[in-house]
Amino acid sequence: MSVLFSELLVPGWADEKIGLNSVTGTYSDGSSFNLPCHSADPEMYFAEDEFTVAEAKSLCGGCPVRTQCLEGAISRKEPAGVWGGELFEDGRVISRKRRAGRPTAIEVAAREESAA
Repeated sequence: MSVLFSELLVPGWADEKIGLNSVTGTYSDGSSFNLPCHSADPEMYFAEDEFTVAEAKSLCGGCPVRTQCLEGAISRKEPAGVWGGELFEDGRVISRKRRAGRPTAIEVAAREESAA
């Protein structure tokens, strides 16, 4: 498992967080380079438009380490991107990216309802 120096400064980091290498590291059969995230354009997993994000999510659908990737992203509180077939923003799984501009009244009401 590879660890960044800044992560070493957080007490208990190695005990509770799942590192990327433990999920997508090299496997004995060399299959790690056949993972969708290793063969597709990495920018796709951090795109802004909904179509590209949906495409990235669909590539995760048949991935053999999808569950472990999602668990790792949740444990690390990934700040952004598609991980394990889910979209993350600010360490949380979200259904879709917010469009630029002011949110609609329906979006605000739904957000307040889910927070309650």
